[in-house]
Amino acid sequence: MEQYVAEKAYDVIVVGSGHAGIEAAMAAARVGASVLVLTQNLDTVGQMSCNPAIGGIAKGQIVREIDALGGFMGLNADSTGIQFRLLNRAKGASVRAPRAQCDKKAYQFRAKAALERTDNLDVKQGSVARVLTRGDHVTGVETDMGVIYNAGAVVITAGTFLRGLLHVGRNTKAGGRMSDMVSSLSENLRELGFDVARFKTGTPCRINRRSVDFSKCDAQPGDDPPTWFSFCHDDCDASELDIFSINRPPSHPRQIVCWITRTTSATHDVIRANLDRSPLYSGRISGTGPRYCPSIEDKVVKFADKTTHQLFLEPEGLHTEEMYVNGISTSLPVDVQHAFVRTIPGLERAEIMRAGYAVEYDYFPPVQLRHTLETKRIAGLFFAGQVNGTSGYEEAAAQGVISGVNAALHVANQPEFTLSRSDSFIGVMIDDLVTKGTDEPYRMFTSRAEDRLTLRHDTADQRLTPKAREVGLIGGKRWRAFQQKLAYLGELRNLAETTRINGERLSALLRRPEFTASELPAQLASASDRELWQRIDAALKSDAYARRQDSHKRAMTSRHAPSLPADLDYAALHGLRNEARQRFSRARPASLGEASRLSGITPADVALLDIHLSRGDLPRIELSGCGAQRS
Repeated sequence: MEQYVAEKAYDVIVVGSGHAGIEAAMAAARVGASVLVLTQNLDTVGQMSCNPAIGGIAKGQIVREIDALGGFMGLNADSTGIQFRLLNRAKGASVRAPRAQCDKKAYQFRAKAALERTDNLDVKQGSVARVLTRGDHVTGVETDMGVIYNAGAVVITAGTFLRGLLHVGRNTKAGGRMSDMVSSLSENLRELGFDVARFKTGTPCRINRRSVDFSKCDAQPGDDPPTWFSFCHDDCDASELDIFSINRPPSHPRQIVCWITRTTSATHDVIRANLDRSPLYSGRISGTGPRYCPSIEDKVVKFADKTTHQLFLEPEGLHTEEMYVNGISTSLPVDVQHAFVRTIPGLERAEIMRAGYAVEYDYFPPVQLRHTLETKRIAGLFFAGQVNGTSGYEEAAAQGVISGVNAALHVANQPEFTLSRSDSFIGVMIDDLVTKGTDEPYRMFTSRAEDRLTLRHDTADQRLTPKAREVGLIGGKRWRAFQQKLAYLGELRNLAETTRINGERLSALLRRPEFTASELPAQLASASDRELWQRIDAALKSDAYARRQDSHKRAMTSRHAPSLPADLDYAALHGLRNEARQRFSRARPASLGEASRLSGITPADVALLDIHLSRGDLPRIELSGCGAQRS
């Protein structure tokens, strides 16, 4: 093959332009690196391959953290969202999370425009075939057309495109996404000594909105006013785009309705009758799939006692009739998809515009990484996104920020930038990945974080923006706005401590579970930002719980690795999740410390074990001549 060395060398090359690639490139550019993004197709920059939704439980917190670090995802979701909801609004502040249904194409086009107009950043079309190294240091990449680009650091964000294989029934074809080609880069990385494994994911069919009978579905409107992802709109340093305004009006101009329906026993009968045609159950798929987002085949088989499963009909944009059927991810043949979809209330005459499918792809077990997401084997080479075994746009984008800023700092010989488990969900995720690894596609949950009470979505800027400022991820204008906000929060908290209502301090009222910031006297509510009052309200309510949480953590770490009985009957242990029971029963950890290091085990699981251990009420398995018995 003829080779050509590009005239321009870069500090950082980012391979891929999905959610991880976009954040990695922008983060590196913000801290002063010259950046090149190489993508297989310039027309799919920022494409939302699955549901065009951002946020959700734990994921919404991550998007807020990305924004607090100066990232792009929150601003883009705010600007292209067509429905906004704050999930778990009736529950405690630590589990509330923003979510937005976005206009799929608007999100994609705006991401491409923003990437192309970022200073110090070039975007080029090209499929990377090889990572170039000298000794144990990266030196650049080579495309499949023989073009060599030199750089001091490389970030791989290839998503599901590494030897991607698509499945629909017994039909298979190469592809990282339907109608998109694959990448052979994983073969080159295997030759460089990296361990490579295989995962699987999938997507549901899309149906024509005009073929849906909404009278048989339940409406799910958005929140008014919306809960934004970004902490800043008018005071952002992000570049103003001529065709896509970053700043948002006080209320969103248009929100659409999503709909809820359910599968039926007839749906399940059709699926059971065709399991032999499913690549999941015929042995054609070898990769492990996401257990927390199972296919409809898995739901029907593994939850055989359930006669119905809830589904969400979610529009993909304001200028398309396509609707995403959230809850029926499948790789069954197209004729079976038509058959079972039409057993669902409201979808009896549904027209499928795109069939659902599964995709298998290569990933690199993340224990091969440092907390900066730099590989241990090759200096200057970073991995981010689904190549690290994660699932979800938000998890990928968060890794993009961390890998991008560290790639730029590596080239500049500056100290690395890492986040801890105690200051962010991003820190929890990365620590889980690089210390425990993952044997299934990793998804973030609030239960994975020991400090989830203080890692609320509304505190992300207080926790992370000062750290971002130190490395240059946050510019002066946004920093000044943040400082003004902190001062204002301080004033409100002081007001809460000094104001009395009917003889009782306002701060005492706010601490009561039944009292909410919406009940503030009119003169206070009108004189201040209600969202900030809600933040004060949440902080005061969570203070006592957070102190109790810290006390428990200190007690656990001060104790000498409490041992767990070898004959502990996890199946009979009250309060444990089924997944935790299975993993503990299989691994038989000898101590709480060993239990905490098991993949798939959350701090909440370990805390529950510790409670039972301290009470001395652990059920045991008795062995007798008749076999195992519980005591």
